[in-house]
Amino acid sequence: MPDWIDLTQEIKKVGSTYDILRRRYIEQLSKITNRNIIIYYSGWLQKFDPRLYYLSHHFNINDNDKNAFMTTVHELDRNKGLDLVLHTPGGDIAATESIIQYLRQMFQGNIRVIVPQIAMSGGTMIALACKSIVMGKQSSLGPIDPQINGVSAVGAIEEFLKAFDEIKKDPSKIPLWQSRIAQFPPAFIGDCYKAIEWATQMVGNFLNTGMFQTISSKQEKMQLINNIINEFANPTLTKSHSRHIPANRCQELGLKIEMMEDDQELQEAILTLHHITMLTLTDTPAFKIVENQNGKTYIQNLR
Repeated sequence: MPDWIDLTQEIKKVGSTYDILRRRYIEQLSKITNRNIIIYYSGWLQKFDPRLYYLSHHFNINDNDKNAFMTTVHELDRNKGLDLVLHTPGGDIAATESIIQYLRQMFQGNIRVIVPQIAMSGGTMIALACKSIVMGKQSSLGPIDPQINGVSAVGAIEEFLKAFDEIKKDPSKIPLWQSRIAQFPPAFIGDCYKAIEWATQMVGNFLNTGMFQTISSKQEKMQLINNIINEFANPTLTKSHSRHIPANRCQELGLKIEMMEDDQELQEAILTLHHITMLTLTDTPAFKIVENQNGKTYIQNLR
């Protein structure tokens, strides 16, 4: 007969009602697709207070997430490929690139992203690095123009160039611009140029070797990639880094979008899983959940 400690450990292993239901629906989705499922969910919509900006790193994609993916990839049958269910505001570009490279190696590039609601910024980069993206009419991707400490890299460069032009035409404006430009740390504008180049080259390379790998015409492929980068990485078009880009616009740009409405069983499984995961983030201390269909879980809780 198990003692008190054994029962306590067993309760922890089984988890809460939310864990039991969420794992049931992850497993159900895996049975429908006959593929591995890993969910990556951030609770920034439920728990993040904009006044506590210094905490945003924890809700965003960061290097600690690599540990979560290593945990959930372990012991999976990688020949089945991966469906990554993604809900994130984005995050650090270096961590994003590293996670993409890791997952691609583990599953030989056989990765599909499912976006039940939102995958912004770095989340969009992950989606663009995969073979295809499952979206619904309610789903959105977002701009990928780099943000450095909350400042748009493109916007900073535009302001710097505007200051240069205005001062060149009218030196009396030096005091006005001096105080504004002085807010940027040393080498900031150079870092902005590098971040933009990094982001666009990275996404272009992932599209070239992933979603568009089978396109034989080099000219056609590069035209598609350039159009997509111009749309997603150009604040002049998107107007805001928080702009939501819907599935139909993604299709118009040539991205390989699978509409979840085309498969009713798949749609219901995805949205049920999405809703129970959102309820978990709302009603429990969890603020980030990474989990696979076998119940292997990496959950971060608020302390």
